[in-house]
Amino acid sequence: MLTGCRNLAWRFFSLTSRRLWTRQSFKSRAALCSSAFSSVLHSLPSSTHSHHILPSRQSSARLPPSVNFSSVHSSGLMELKEVLQVLEQLAPLSLAESWDNVGLLVEPSKPRPVKTILLTNDLTDAVMEEAVAVSCDLIISYHPPLFRPIKRLVQKDWKQRLAVRAVEVGIAVFSPHTSWDCVKGGVNDWLVGGLGSGQVSVLSQILGAASHSHKLEFTVRSAEELNMIMEELKACDSGTTLQHSGSRPDSSGIHVSVTCCDSALTPSVQALLGHGTPSQSLTIVKLEKPPLLGHGQGRCSVLDQPVTVGAAVQKLKSHLGLSHLRLALGWGQTLESSVYTVAVCAGSGVSVLNGVKADLYVTGEMSHHEVLDAVAKGTSVILSDHSNSERGYLAVFRERLAMRLPDSVTVVLSKADRDPLEVV
Repeated sequence: MLTGCRNLAWRFFSLTSRRLWTRQSFKSRAALCSSAFSSVLHSLPSSTHSHHILPSRQSSARLPPSVNFSSVHSSGLMELKEVLQVLEQLAPLSLAESWDNVGLLVEPSKPRPVKTILLTNDLTDAVMEEAVAVSCDLIISYHPPLFRPIKRLVQKDWKQRLAVRAVEVGIAVFSPHTSWDCVKGGVNDWLVGGLGSGQVSVLSQILGAASHSHKLEFTVRSAEELNMIMEELKACDSGTTLQHSGSRPDSSGIHVSVTCCDSALTPSVQALLGHGTPSQSLTIVKLEKPPLLGHGQGRCSVLDQPVTVGAAVQKLKSHLGLSHLRLALGWGQTLESSVYTVAVCAGSGVSVLNGVKADLYVTGEMSHHEVLDAVAKGTSVILSDHSNSERGYLAVFRERLAMRLPDSVTVVLSKADRDPLEVV
């Protein structure tokens, strides 16, 4: 009985304190909650948490509910699964591209509290040694160190060697990759922000998950027939809720519209074909998935304050923390030409940028011929090298993550992480 009362008391004070749970207020709120918890326990018997839409891509995602930060232990220690829940809230893995390998890639066999998290763009041998040196419990590597399927774990392959090393020292490895690219406020929003404010749109829109994917429209002769058919359709829908509507009867009968999920489509159609009037009037409409506004690959910005190409170069050098960038001037353009619209895609962005009309493209890398194609169309191109277009976001994410974790967890940026290419 006392255990049940304590659980009830914990739920009570956690509900009252979850709203503004931040890193700055964690200690004071934890003390307040501890006081409230003690008070409740003493009272018991002593016996016992402006985007425009451009052409969509065929993928879907579902955003998770808000974080319940009251799940953090009263001691302030966090388990790996709790940190993963926070990461999911910041950038749902469902936003990642279907080809990507995101999420928890290495999980230690012996669970332990997460005290130190290391952020890196790439997990290399140097970064792994750094992680071991700082007694890291979790490495968040933007690029997944394990991407393609593997059949063995051997030392001669450097990525497999890193996975083995992580297992040996008990370090978990997590990769968000394209979920960070696509999430609103993620890598691409950060990258385009380097050129100033503007009207930002998503280049490749992510579509949301829809519970119902098809609409069946048909006619029945009477209310009795409708009731009978609806009972059959409910049996076809495997327990999920059918949504239906009907119009007032006219000379042709009652017009009915029913929406159903993918798995219920075939048995529902078979059921309707067993009835004369519905089978003759049946039409099937595939429903479009709703867009998740602000989420998707790439960004295009109509700048509030146009800049010259030369000024854009300087702004991006400062934003990315680089002393050099590569520039290809569009046909007929000069360093003094004005940039009104800029399209960006972190990493290797040509598949997203291709065909987009803009004065300037910004990405990490493009091939020689891809640059020539853009230049011929009058679009200037700025290249930073692949990971240099992404790495600066780690500092932004560090602050966001630290705000959602207790003081017992330290989030650090890797000092060993760097792009493999440099200008010499």
